[in-house]
Amino acid sequence: MNLGFEVTELPPADPLAEGETAPDFTRPLVTDEFWEDVSLSDLTDESPVVLVFHRMAGDFPPTYIFQQIRDDEWTDWDAEIVGVSISSPYELKGFIREWRDFEQFRFFSDPAAEVAEEFGIATDVDGMSGIREPRPAVFVLDEDRTVQYAWTARTDPEFPPYGEVEAAVQDL
Repeated sequence: MNLGFEVTELPPADPLAEGETAPDFTRPLVTDEFWEDVSLSDLTDESPVVLVFHRMAGDFPPTYIFQQIRDDEWTDWDAEIVGVSISSPYELKGFIREWRDFEQFRFFSDPAAEVAEEFGIATDVDGMSGIREPRPAVFVLDEDRTVQYAWTARTDPEFPPYGEVEAAVQDL
């Protein structure tokens, strides 16, 4: 089957596991209108959070992932869905505006991939010396930032098991 793109193995990673506490961090949280520095703990104080780590905004995989999240109506959950990317706040704002139905999502901008490093999912970008980005990953966090569910891609591209993520959120 010709997919039109190559599927490649990603190098080993050491992601956060279920039961571990997610590190707190503060980064620009981007909406379609503005961005401001917000900490992860500020979000988890309000509700459980589903962090969706993805490649640069506008690339095919993150666009597909957020279309699927939208179509599966994850926004009806009692948890906030938040993207995390190395894209700048400007790029993320453009991504949201380009896909008008992504306005319900917020995205953390992590240009140096420091948050991805803390979560154990940073990977080198092929052919770009010194550039790292998160591999696709999903972490369902409760109000204490305890990881209740974790999924990390082993190939590129690879997409989350949406049904498993939904079940994890329903179990919160």
